[in-house]
Amino acid sequence: MAMAGSDQAVANGATAKPRWWLSLAGLVVVLAGAFLAYSIRTSGGTTVQDIRFTGTDGTQMSALLYVPENATEVTPAPGILAVHGYINSRETQDGFAIEFARRGYVVLALDQTGHGYSGGPAFSNGFGGPDGLKYLRSLPMVDTNQIGLEGHSMGGWTVLAAAAAAPGDYSSMVLEGSSTGAPFAQDGSPGWPRNLALVFSRYDEFSKIMWGVDRAIDLPSSTKLQSVFGTDQPIVEEQLYGVVADGTARKLYQPSTTHPGDHFSTVAIGNATDWFAATLEGGTPRPASDQIWYWKETGTGFGLIGFVMIMLGVFDALVRLPFFASVRCEVIAANPRRDKRWWRNFALNTGLPAVLFFPTFIAAFFLLPASVWLPQAVTTQIMLWAVVGACVSLLLARFIKGPALAPQSDWMRSIVLALATVAAGYFALWLTGQVFLTDFRLWVVAVKFPSPRQWAIAVIYVVPLTLAFTVMMRTLWSATVRGDTPAKSYAAAILTLTTGFAVLLGIIYGIFFATGTLVTAFDPLSTVIALQFVPVLTAVAIIGVFTWRRTGSYRPGGIIAGILVTMYVVAGTATQV
Repeated sequence: MAMAGSDQAVANGATAKPRWWLSLAGLVVVLAGAFLAYSIRTSGGTTVQDIRFTGTDGTQMSALLYVPENATEVTPAPGILAVHGYINSRETQDGFAIEFARRGYVVLALDQTGHGYSGGPAFSNGFGGPDGLKYLRSLPMVDTNQIGLEGHSMGGWTVLAAAAAAPGDYSSMVLEGSSTGAPFAQDGSPGWPRNLALVFSRYDEFSKIMWGVDRAIDLPSSTKLQSVFGTDQPIVEEQLYGVVADGTARKLYQPSTTHPGDHFSTVAIGNATDWFAATLEGGTPRPASDQIWYWKETGTGFGLIGFVMIMLGVFDALVRLPFFASVRCEVIAANPRRDKRWWRNFALNTGLPAVLFFPTFIAAFFLLPASVWLPQAVTTQIMLWAVVGACVSLLLARFIKGPALAPQSDWMRSIVLALATVAAGYFALWLTGQVFLTDFRLWVVAVKFPSPRQWAIAVIYVVPLTLAFTVMMRTLWSATVRGDTPAKSYAAAILTLTTGFAVLLGIIYGIFFATGTLVTAFDPLSTVIALQFVPVLTAVAIIGVFTWRRTGSYRPGGIIAGILVTMYVVAGTATQV
């Protein structure tokens, strides 16, 4: 395999002076992105604070508090409680929170119980909604006569729980991709909740669960929705039903996006701002088209890139030190050329993870419910998928002729090197959180600094996930070809890990967008989760090739990937126990 001369020398055992330029460049990217994100969040004089308060049964609750310049004790402003959906966190609502604050509303972006930095198990205490509303109303700069509630997906059930607990403590509500009634909310009616806008996309994956219709585009014909709007006729989109002054106003918006797409849609966010402008008094008028939140997403998206750059740069510098000489082996590509055997193995290696995805996720849901030993349902699903995939890969390797094993690096020093590499990335994440109150994210991909409870939970999952990802890195090594340029090596690795999922998602969403029918409606949550696999596995592939080119071994990359994926999932999902 073609390598740069200095990298070849390092991998083959020679020492070289550490080079830090890549990690320093990554730090510059991280800080520049964080500064951009912070500037957008605080535009117009808005202040943003990290809030902790005590909820029901002493549960510690977490939120981001946005206070616009116009909101003071002397001139209180309308307040909005904004809540994310299942297996997300308070920052997921940034698009909405930024635009609400720019329009003069005090915004409390809440972490649901069992999510982010809020304590308690998920689903407890009305998802944290009643406590969030109570805290918002306690703030001296908030006009308690003008309170809005906004929630996406399960966040909608959170604000509905708040409305049910305190029916006179809010003025209007926006449900984004959510619903009244079963499975987790009080039944809606023409008079409850007060002044309701429903923003439910034309391609929402959860239409059957939420409103009892197979296709989201048929939502206007939902009898459940019609009962909330007080009619027996199909709902007319963007037509006002009821009267704002009476609290009976109703309006349906259907932007052309998906359930997770609501967070990344100027139309969906504009629908919400328009509704609160019509139902809350005291805000600052702005047209729905006047939005800047996406620049914040750009900044934190750069943070994701810088995060990976920092870790790769630190790895590149540390592996050159004499202490890590036993980690470096001769770089030997597994294949002389891309022949029929290579393409056969490629098809197996890329197709197997995608084929196993839904069966293992469903099996984990039924066979491995959340417990003290496995406290996060989604992390357990991902763990089972990874472990089963690794076991099948190892089994197939015994029956399918493949390349001989390459020399392997020292396990213990590989672990030390991996821990130092990941620690550098998470130090940068912690630093930007302290200075700019941001994490690293772009749409559904988000790297958060774990809470103390999440660090402890990670210990449960990190060993099986790391072993599984080490096997995955061996799969990447088995796809290497002698004479490949670096670009070809990275491309082959990325395609090996992602093509199966890309094809799977392409089929699912191709049919979905063409017909409105979700062929995986039996498990819409896992369908949405699968969207993250393509970008996450792309990063894993880059790490795998980068570390292999400098060590000749797949072990360091496997350990790094296992730790990173564990921390990524544990900090970004829900804790049930």
